[in-house]
Amino acid sequence: MKLFTLRSRTRPELKGYGLILRQPEMDDFEAWRDLRAESAGFLGPWEPRWPGDDLTRTGFRRRLDHIHREAAQKSGLSWFVLRQNDQALLGGLAFSGIRYGAAMSCQLGYWMGERHAGQGHMTRAVRLALAQAFGPMGLQRVEAACIDGNARSIGLLLRVGFRREGFMRSYLEINGERRDHVLFAITRGDFSSAPQKSATAGRIVAPMLP
Repeated sequence: MKLFTLRSRTRPELKGYGLILRQPEMDDFEAWRDLRAESAGFLGPWEPRWPGDDLTRTGFRRRLDHIHREAAQKSGLSWFVLRQNDQALLGGLAFSGIRYGAAMSCQLGYWMGERHAGQGHMTRAVRLALAQAFGPMGLQRVEAACIDGNARSIGLLLRVGFRREGFMRSYLEINGERRDHVLFAITRGDFSSAPQKSATAGRIVAPMLP
């Protein structure tokens, strides 16, 4: 897989599969607010309960402060997922709990606006992010946890090469209650040995990692 890393004065971007992954900025507030608001019923069952001011500028600024703090501490990376041809916001993706040293791992999370779901956008975005994780970031393992009944998310993880590893009781508070989760993970070896679609032409290729 060929990965394009673009460097601008304000932010690093990942580009491929007809998508752009870049760090959120304050100018994104209105597009983010509108997409999240119209997708509230779609996203609510799978996410922690939203704060009362979540869809306000204050709430968004607080979110950005957290994203920038994690990036500065190298403990997390967050991207908005944009369609390349018109810059439309599709959803978001993040690596959290990044650990180096002996662990060399992180946790993956993502969300997709309801009107953009089921079109393969997040599958492509996750592949692009994994190429960054196992390439320039040098990680060895990426984990993801999802509610057992979330068939859409489980299908995505299996498509990109994650394997089911365990069951975690009362793992996270989701939509106001503690929920059991299924743990999935993908290793650098899994990713490098599994055929992936090319980021530029859509053809099946073997990932190119250092």
